[in-house]
Amino acid sequence: MLAPLSTAVIVVAVAVLLLAALYAARDRLINDALLGAVALLEVALIAQAAIGVARIGDLSAEKATFAAYLFSLPFIPPLTTLLAIKEKSRWAMVTIGVGAFAVAVMTVRLGQIWSAHA
Repeated sequence: MLAPLSTAVIVVAVAVLLLAALYAARDRLINDALLGAVALLEVALIAQAAIGVARIGDLSAEKATFAAYLFSLPFIPPLTTLLAIKEKSRWAMVTIGVGAFAVAVMTVRLGQIWSAHA
């Protein structure tokens, strides 16, 4: 895995989390700024998945766990965003925040698996 890309994914995920928390505190609905941040996160996750697939052969163990995290990560932002678009309340922003937090945690776990078994 590329450490700079993983770091960028974590930073963008935390930024989305904080922005969603701010929107939830102000009782605002999703707008173009938040959608843009989620789209940026999605592009970074797709790039991370492509690089991870190319380098998965370098792992000596836990390939299934690594692949499960790698392939499930790109689905989280779009699904939470769709849920937020359908839900017109403060909880919509909470779902995006929870999804962003899950992305950050799972990306950290990907790095741990990679560094321990590569």
